[in-house]
Order: sequence, then C-alpha cells, then structure tokens
Amino acid sequence: QVQLVESGGGLVQPGGSLRLSCAASGTIFGINRMNWYRQAPEKERELVATITSGGSTIYADSVKGRFTISRDNDKNTVYLQMNNLKPEDTAVYYCNAATGLTPRYWGQGTQVTVSS
Repeated sequence: QVQLVESGGGLVQPGGSLRLSCAASGTIFGINRMNWYRQAPEKERELVATITSGGSTIYADSVKGRFTISRDNDKNTVYLQMNNLKPEDTAVYYCNAATGLTPRYWGQGTQVTVSS
C-alpha cells in the first residue's frame, strides 16, 4: 500500500544543516500522521518530530527550535529540516506513517553523522 523512501542523510559538521526527505510512493489512504524517529547505536529509538493531518507539529525537547518537520502534499513527501546540528544528533533517522496513534509503515532509515 505504502512505500517510504528516505534520503538526505550524510556527514555534516557541528552547527551545520541537513534536510531529510521521505517520499511516499503510490496513492496513500488512511494516513493522518507522519513521524520522524531516530535511533543511535545502543540506544532506544526515540520520536523526534510529528506532523498531523491538520498541520500541527510536535517536537522532542532535544530538537525543539532546531528541527522543523513539514510536508508537501502534492509531492507526497515529508521533510525534516535539521539546523544547528550537534554530535548527539548522530543516529539513523526513520520516517514513519501512522493512522491515529498506530504506526503502520516505516522507511528504511538514513544515517546522519555529525562530526568535525
């Protein structure tokens, strides 16, 4: 039904920026919430940003003020703009599509490494 393809990860210096993209293929039905998660080595996967069908956004305290989640409905794409990146932001970032509070689909993940 849905395939999520992530891109935009890479190596960036502290203080730099990256823009992650999550493109959904085909026609999507029933999805009303998009999330970005991240998982660092030997750590639990954590929710970092959410955008609802109404356009409301929610951020983890650790990224608030630095990250921005957005969407382009015409392109079936959700973005995560990451500014002022810190080494502790290093993780694999995953796109997730949900219906209500129920996760339904996951992207393959894209590596973000923040290092000098």
